[in-house]
Amino acid sequence: MDITKTRDNPAERISKKTYFRELKHLQAELVALQRWVVEKGMKVCIIFEGRDGAGKGGVIKAITERTNPRLLRVDALPAPTEREKSQMYVARYMKHFPAAGEIVIFDRSWYNRAGVERVMGFCTPEETEKFLEQAPAVEKAMVESGIHLIKYWLEVSPDEQTRRLESRIDDPVKFWKLSDMDLASYARWDDYTAARDAMFQATDTAWAPWYVANNDDKKRGRLNIISHLLSVIPYEPLPDRDI
Repeated sequence: MDITKTRDNPAERISKKTYFRELKHLQAELVALQRWVVEKGMKVCIIFEGRDGAGKGGVIKAITERTNPRLLRVDALPAPTEREKSQMYVARYMKHFPAAGEIVIFDRSWYNRAGVERVMGFCTPEETEKFLEQAPAVEKAMVESGIHLIKYWLEVSPDEQTRRLESRIDDPVKFWKLSDMDLASYARWDDYTAARDAMFQATDTAWAPWYVANNDDKKRGRLNIISHLLSVIPYEPLPDRDI
């Protein structure tokens, strides 16, 4: 499902003034959502996937900037250990799933197997196919256990991805964001497109659909994603606490 909005001219970059005004309002709503999640013991799991340079980090920062980090945490798992490689593939992610009153954001997730691992040859084609067969059942079990699972794919155009990666090379403040993996994957646009399409076909389900957001305009993309997130998780503002 494409969640890109067209409430105004998408060809025009949103102004900083408009962006920060709307972001402030949305962040206040995120705080209200978090309070509701805690009060009602909800379990929320949000995953962000997308091409390198698609802006996942900026979206996550906008979501978490004003919330309580003890109750809304971000997990970006490192490469698996040898022990983890021998386990069932999703096992190392399961221990990070939310408990009651928690929101967990995965900055990349178990879908590494359908994306970077597949494209870069870190797993076999058979392992990828097995993952795509099993993932819907795992996610159905998550949902049936009471977890609200929301999956976002951030899309970016080839020209914009090139511009962003080049800016990392030229800017010493951003250079740390540029990895050897970014450079290697940059040359495999078509391979990543094929992997994405196969992933959508196998894992876009009624209980855990994919939501796609165009993020060529980072400001507009962040506002669209946060607005959508607030619309798919049921919550009500709680009364202010007495001091």
